[in-house]
Amino acid sequence: MRVLVLGGTLFLGRHVVEAALDRGDDVAIFNRGRTNAGLFPAVEHLRGDRDAGNLDSLRGREWDAIVDTSARVPRWVRDIARIAADTGAHYTFVSSISVYRDLSAPGVREDAPVHALEDETVEQISDAVTYGALKAFCERTLEDALPRRTLSVRAGLIVGPYDNTGRFTYWVHRIARGGEVLAPEPRDQPVQFVHARDLADWMLASAERRLAGVFNATGPDTLLTLGELLDACKELAETPVTLRWADEHFLVEQGVEEWSDLPLWVAPGVKEENAGLMSVDVSRALAEGLRFRPLPQTLRETLAAARPTADAGLTPEREQELLAA
Repeated sequence: MRVLVLGGTLFLGRHVVEAALDRGDDVAIFNRGRTNAGLFPAVEHLRGDRDAGNLDSLRGREWDAIVDTSARVPRWVRDIARIAADTGAHYTFVSSISVYRDLSAPGVREDAPVHALEDETVEQISDAVTYGALKAFCERTLEDALPRRTLSVRAGLIVGPYDNTGRFTYWVHRIARGGEVLAPEPRDQPVQFVHARDLADWMLASAERRLAGVFNATGPDTLLTLGELLDACKELAETPVTLRWADEHFLVEQGVEEWSDLPLWVAPGVKEENAGLMSVDVSRALAEGLRFRPLPQTLRETLAAARPTADAGLTPEREQELLAA
């Protein structure tokens, strides 16, 4: 295909470009040229700024597929859709499971109610609700502009090489360091995530088939618990590891933030509104070919090519305070 990737040099977009090149697609990327600008010398680099409305490099061009990994506000997708409207291009938009209004129970499907903006002129993301509402508005904007040729991918946590969030990465690297590791109960809490390359492969294959509609896109295809994930991380560690499981009520009382201080943990017994966050229904995407690499492979690739960040996980000092408590 002739593929235009909006973004393409940070995380998921980078995987999309690599996957498209491996398929033999003719690839162009559109971005501001500020992040990893030297990547992909063999592809066409189109410069512009979606927020400023600078899209001149896209006008008069045609693609078979557009993959949008970077849009946050409806204006951005509306502007691209106007350019693409007469070209016949299929449009893949990376959305989020954050669109759902109620994630308190497992098994949320694509037809569940989504967040909505009271003021549809809002573009500032002030909290998770606003973020989800804007993503849902983007989905609706695209379907209105490009009916039956938009694929909205409601991704869960995306992981793997180039991960710039540090969330999944925290656990892989922390356990690899060994020693006593603070682990949050309940250990049977489900966890969901998708390797960026698996997601990229599926989106491109779906674009080629011109699959349209809304799909929850995360994994794995069978139940995986937090305890099983951390045990799998232990198997890769080259130094002894002891998981110290702490009661979720204790952790919340100690001011530990779910998801940020201890990534993937949602404190389901305390924060009931989060109980279904890591167990949405992905059967539609599975039926359309979404597949996942083995967990050990994801862990090894993350350990080798994704670094921890200061924005996710406990500092060593804070972890020691909690272990002592």
